[in-house]
Amino acid sequence: MNPIAIRLLNQQLICPQYNTSTEVVHYMGAIQAQEYRMMRWAVAMRTRKPSAKAFKLAFDSGQILRLHLMRGTWQLVSAESYWPLLEVCAPKAMAVTKGWMSSNKISIADEEVTCIREILTKTAVKMGSATKEDFVKALAEKGISIDDHRLSYHIRMAEISGILCSGDLLPMKATYALTANKVKSKPQIDHEEALWLLTNSYFRSRQPATLEDFMWWSGLNISDCRKGIELMGNNIHTEKWQGRTFYLTDKCRTRGFRKGKSHLIPPYDEYLISYKSRDIVLSQDYRHKAHNNSGIFQPIIAHNGIICGNWSPFQKDCQAEFFLDEYNVNINEEWMKYQKYLNH
Repeated sequence: MNPIAIRLLNQQLICPQYNTSTEVVHYMGAIQAQEYRMMRWAVAMRTRKPSAKAFKLAFDSGQILRLHLMRGTWQLVSAESYWPLLEVCAPKAMAVTKGWMSSNKISIADEEVTCIREILTKTAVKMGSATKEDFVKALAEKGISIDDHRLSYHIRMAEISGILCSGDLLPMKATYALTANKVKSKPQIDHEEALWLLTNSYFRSRQPATLEDFMWWSGLNISDCRKGIELMGNNIHTEKWQGRTFYLTDKCRTRGFRKGKSHLIPPYDEYLISYKSRDIVLSQDYRHKAHNNSGIFQPIIAHNGIICGNWSPFQKDCQAEFFLDEYNVNINEEWMKYQKYLNH
């Protein structure tokens, strides 16, 4: 087994199978969206013809949504997967949020939640796509003043409850819309079916991956993760590699990898953040070049799947710094692809 080649193929970084951003997001289940500008490249680079305009169109039309879903962080999901993923992830997401509130000594009574949520909802309906500044203004008109931190918790709880989701895509600033105006009404959802969907999405797009990888990515407990794998039945199997047990689906892509390919990978990309076993592609000696212990991830360069350097997405010219000399390669071609995406 060549886990690096298999991951590149199934993460759609080599020989991508999909034409649209929506298809990619749905296939991946959820895509990390911590960096508002670079989440777009994370999706687009996995399509056959990367296009910033195509991503915006899918986002603005509600085919792709951004919300706090797993591990207390931002993810992109497809409208089709929105309700099933909330069914699985919302209880843990709410527990994480309340845990952070407690550690920050913030207590929000149910009466306050009801009052603030009504104002947030009305503002989202009125604006169509409301910014946090719009919420602050609407609250002030009602004589309510709360700090930014507290307001963020109110917005997050409304997201987790399925009331608010992402609005239109602005260059630098998140917006919020009423979920009912973006996504079809909530269907009757079977919890086990929703858990199967999450599990299947993860392993088909991140394989080979371990149970520990899945637990890290999903934020679910070990019982739920094992149950999800069990629900996949004969469609998933295990293989041993260097003493570790990896799961692969029976439809795993294994053909199409060619050596010599470089990638300009955005910060927080699924190529790293999907796994606890990052040492497969990233030397422990250079882990700090890709992310720190506080969960801050950097833009990285991969060559043949190995993380070997860093790049600067927001500079006018191609700027790269390699920390593995044997992988010091010319990335001008990849830089031009990135520039074409920005302008297409």
